[in-house]
Amino acid sequence: MYDEGDFSMKKLVSIPVTLAGFLFLASATVMAGKFDATIPMSVGTATTYYVQGRFGDLETTEFMVDTGSGFLTINKPTLDELLERGLATYKRNLPGVLADGTEIEVPVYQVAQFSIGPCLLQNVEAAVFPSTKRQILGLNVLNRSAPFIFSVNPPELVLSQCTAEGLAEAEVSSLAN
Repeated sequence: MYDEGDFSMKKLVSIPVTLAGFLFLASATVMAGKFDATIPMSVGTATTYYVQGRFGDLETTEFMVDTGSGFLTINKPTLDELLERGLATYKRNLPGVLADGTEIEVPVYQVAQFSIGPCLLQNVEAAVFPSTKRQILGLNVLNRSAPFIFSVNPPELVLSQCTAEGLAEAEVSSLAN
């Protein structure tokens, strides 16, 4: 026996479900269009991932991608080279926590230019850890290139806002916060 009440309820439920699916697919397509830089990553020995980055016109160097680190982290030799070339300015000290839980005061410098793949960022803050050889690409850089994708298969970092227009918008947005 046919019950019109059941039919209308099913029809009403299926419309929002169909609409939600369509909107999800449409938004995924729009979001995919925002990504304009894919940077290959190399895999380290302890399931760590690295990208190539560069300050100004200095030699390209390796940075471990660490979404658990709040800051771009550099070592003392890199800082010395940046200061020698006039590319870094002291900003402040910041309480830092090492991987083993040790708390230290870390100097933070503003670096004039940092590039990762085709993305060039101006005035990036970098924390300086004197005893580390490993340099870290942290969230302060990744957030300025958001939205971003950290992919392990294939190992690559996909960044947004790497065009001149996108970077200008990101710079204005970061200054407003």
